[in-house]
Amino acid sequence: MSNKILFLLVSVLLVLTIGLAAAFFMMWNKLSSINMSANLTANAQAAQHQSENSMGPIYSLDTFIVNLADDGRSRYLRVTMDLELFTTADESALSDRLPQVRDSILMILPSKRFEDIASMEGKTALRNEIITRLNGIVNKEVVSNIFFTEFVVQ
Repeated sequence: MSNKILFLLVSVLLVLTIGLAAAFFMMWNKLSSINMSANLTANAQAAQHQSENSMGPIYSLDTFIVNLADDGRSRYLRVTMDLELFTTADESALSDRLPQVRDSILMILPSKRFEDIASMEGKTALRNEIITRLNGIVNKEVVSNIFFTEFVVQ
């Protein structure tokens, strides 16, 4: 009887060892795939972050000097801006319509009062308005951002 118990005990230990080895193997594969997908996701996010941080081509405009629409006070705005474009092909589309671009900006700027553009929110709203108007001129998304390199109100 002791041989039967010994054989049964060894068999149970063998089956248990094989089961544990199989479970370890499956968990190892699962953890490896999770780690690999996490690395791929991290690499994709890093690439997206890098592409978000990379700038498109820059198109510089001449300085604009306009009177503001303030009542009772004579104030003027001197602003220089650089347009960030989506692609280099957009430069030619924009330069072909440069008189319209300058005219549109010259129609927007004098309509503003000092109170409209004095705050950060006002400058951001002005930036968004100019981007919308310029993209409307070309009938496609050309300008992705505007950088004010000079913004003086006096």
